[in-house]
Amino acid sequence: MSAINSPLFHKIRRLTGRAIGDFNLIEAGDRIAIGVSGGKDSYTLLHVLDALRRRAPVRYELVAVNVDAGFAGYQRDLIEAHLHDHAFAYRMETTNCAEIIDAKLRPGSSYCAFCARLRRGVLYGLADELGCNKIALGHHLDDIIETLLLNQFYVGRLAAMTPKLLADNGRHTVIRPLAYVEESLIAAFAQEQGYPIIDCGCPVQESADQQRQRMKHLVRELSAEIPDLRRSLISAVGNVQPRHLLDKTLKMF
Repeated sequence: MSAINSPLFHKIRRLTGRAIGDFNLIEAGDRIAIGVSGGKDSYTLLHVLDALRRRAPVRYELVAVNVDAGFAGYQRDLIEAHLHDHAFAYRMETTNCAEIIDAKLRPGSSYCAFCARLRRGVLYGLADELGCNKIALGHHLDDIIETLLLNQFYVGRLAAMTPKLLADNGRHTVIRPLAYVEESLIAAFAQEQGYPIIDCGCPVQESADQQRQRMKHLVRELSAEIPDLRRSLISAVGNVQPRHLLDKTLKMF
């Protein structure tokens, strides 16, 4: 089934459009670098933003950007073929992030966090080179609520992911247009469309992701008893009541 005839696609596009409107994620004249890793989320984001672009009341441009961290077995050729076949503007970038991680990762530090930081730096550099003022990432509703729980359970911090964030370099804005879209919708849509899904090839991916997988399992388990759990949690992130928190830096009276 083509995306244009897919009920899943129409639902994802509607939710994405709502997030874009609610948080003013895309504006006239934007040139947006979309991080395309080869996963279901980034493929879906790319195709949905392209469909919205064709009907948008404002003009904006998209460039798909792939950052190869240098892990053995990473099938970047499948990603490039997909981008080429769908006539997307794109940039494929090969890096030595894997070597840097092996050489400089400190004992006890997070492999995934270090990798993400390196790749993010590459992505920011490419955005500069490509003239992009915004960077779109494929984080979805489940990513946001899992991050909320991870921060509370393991870090002792009340924080999640924001749909729109000024990057650390002060030059780019990071946007997450899939903020209202549940992962299950994306997974079903990507399977329906037959996207060439690949993993990053990370040698520690399975063990490094255990905490997030635990949060996924918890949310899935509780959702069996509380059907609206995901929507309730995502609503809570946008319905903060500072007077009822314990942060001593907040003005309570």
